[in-house]
Amino acid sequence: MRPYGKVLAAALGLPPRAPYPSAWSADIWWSGRRPFHALGSIGALLNGIGTLWIVALMVLICADVASRSLYDAPLPRVPEFVGYSIVAIVFLQMSNALRRRKLTRADVFIDHLLAHRPAAAGIYGAVFHLCGAIVFALIAYGLVPDAREAFVSGEYFGQQGEIIIPVWPFKAIMAFCAIVTTLEFLVQCGDLVRKVMRDEPDHPDARKGMPKGWPAIIALFALLVAGALLLGPHLDALTIGLALIAAMLALILAGMHIGVTLILLSFIGAWFIRDDFDTAVNLLKIASAGAIQDQLFGVVPLFVLMGLLVNLGNIGRDTFDVCQWLLGRIAGGLGVATVVANAIFAAVTGVSIASAVVFTRVSVPPMMEHGYTARFSVGIVAGSSVLGMLIPPSLLLIVFGVLAEVSVGQLFTAAIAPGLLLAAAFCLAIVAISKAWPDFAGRLKTPDLSAAPAAWSRKPEQTETAASAALKMAPIVVLIAAVLGGIYGGIFTPTEAGAVGAFLALVIVCIKAAFTPDMLTWARFWNILIDTGHVSVSILFLIIGANMYTRMIALSGLPGEVVGMMTDAELGFYGIITVYLLMVLVMGMVLDSVSIMLITLPLVLPTLIAFNTDLIWFGIVTVVAVEIGLLTPPLGLTVYVVKAALGNSQVTLGQIFAGAFPFVVIMVLVTVLLVAVPELTEITR
Repeated sequence: MRPYGKVLAAALGLPPRAPYPSAWSADIWWSGRRPFHALGSIGALLNGIGTLWIVALMVLICADVASRSLYDAPLPRVPEFVGYSIVAIVFLQMSNALRRRKLTRADVFIDHLLAHRPAAAGIYGAVFHLCGAIVFALIAYGLVPDAREAFVSGEYFGQQGEIIIPVWPFKAIMAFCAIVTTLEFLVQCGDLVRKVMRDEPDHPDARKGMPKGWPAIIALFALLVAGALLLGPHLDALTIGLALIAAMLALILAGMHIGVTLILLSFIGAWFIRDDFDTAVNLLKIASAGAIQDQLFGVVPLFVLMGLLVNLGNIGRDTFDVCQWLLGRIAGGLGVATVVANAIFAAVTGVSIASAVVFTRVSVPPMMEHGYTARFSVGIVAGSSVLGMLIPPSLLLIVFGVLAEVSVGQLFTAAIAPGLLLAAAFCLAIVAISKAWPDFAGRLKTPDLSAAPAAWSRKPEQTETAASAALKMAPIVVLIAAVLGGIYGGIFTPTEAGAVGAFLALVIVCIKAAFTPDMLTWARFWNILIDTGHVSVSILFLIIGANMYTRMIALSGLPGEVVGMMTDAELGFYGIITVYLLMVLVMGMVLDSVSIMLITLPLVLPTLIAFNTDLIWFGIVTVVAVEIGLLTPPLGLTVYVVKAALGNSQVTLGQIFAGAFPFVVIMVLVTVLLVAVPELTEITR
């Protein structure tokens, strides 16, 4: 069997790994020779439509806010239109997101398999893509009749005399795009099978007989066969639920797309529990079409767009420059400046990954130039970047609000004090480590600010210093005041805040581009829009899967059983919280933050509701706890992002994990403090 290196890496959505970089075939799977190449063009066209639709929603929502604020005359039916549009946009961009390898998956195991047993990795990938095709074929099976019925019946939203918008175009888009995505999964599955089965006897790495990695292949098929033989309607609902949760964890860890895993196994569970295929299809149709059909979910693409535009405008670099000027002379000043800049930057991005990329490039070089060790420099960036998921606006808080059915605005408000507390703890730790642990931190040198350009000199007679700092901070201050001020002031909803913030970010970038022409080109702007769609699809598809998963869990009766077990065990409230947090910390070592929340919350929330738990407080505790997983091996997503942003640097993953360890300890201590003193989440509520 031949090893397939770059080819399989591309098809599986994984980076190619040594030790086989050059011996593999060069015919990349998305090349023009690929079968059904026209399918990619169709997916790209649909993706482009969805991308432009996001921009249209931004403009529409801003117009609605302006009309309501200035003339007390809101535009009619905007919330309903946004809700239907979000569902359509997700389906429009699904096949292209799959092709560009943007759908979320846990790749620790399959990445290792690809590096050492590429044929086995190809078989895993083929099976997983076949499962994806089955999922979207089932979605299409449910949505096509629904779209036809909406057309025949003339279903619409709005009211006579105001505005009438038919529903069938939205449902037709969803059904058609589900079919296209099904074909995309099948084509990728076929490509992987073809590459695994094609024999090259003259290849220097060719092998006879069983392919290398056959134990992993046998394990996969043993799991599938055991599930097919043992699971069925003859089992009680609780057993089916438990078995499918175990299978779900196994398949997610093996590398199946997380959304596909949630939907497929939840569909099987609903089918077996009710012993009715049509009921399972109906539940899948409801989850696919209705799980994100709400204006609230518009906050995801709009805040993502705002964050990417802010990144494009070099606002993170400007913020770091100002913080460096203000804090550079204290012990560990550049590290403290990085944390403060990260905290400010987090208030307009809401994504840890964006912060990690920006400050790896901005902060690490000057820190290393001034004597910081490599591990301390990258550890500061990796640790402080998690602030992006706690300080509002935060995508994780939005996801929690959706899953727990609590106010996203209240979550944002409650997160302010814990976010500032965590940032302050990071700063104090950096100062303490700089003084007490020089072997770890390095022999730090104070930056020579007098040698800086005149605009950044600290000499009081040069008044342009303060003016320059104010000018650099003005964009981010405006964005924070508009977004958070609008939400907390009750002027507009989080979704509307996202639209306003994205629009203001675009205006700011355009203004800065007038002085830096290369900053904003049509190509860069289009790439920003494409990335916005792909990031949004990866999150919203998980929410669709979580909705189906929640329905299956409810049908199994598992939440009630968990509540009974917890009550019988007499663990008490804090005992339950302790068990939950330990489970989250362990899962954080191998799963991403959103996946942990999707899997655990449907199980634990009924128990906490029985204890009359403040779910806003619990949401803040959960977000801090799951964010610890971004810094812990072997997954440590933020660590891998920092490593990628370093480029060809000699800094190793082990050094980054070591540098981030003090921040892991601090996050654990802050989590314990939030549990012990829940009033910390009430300070700003």
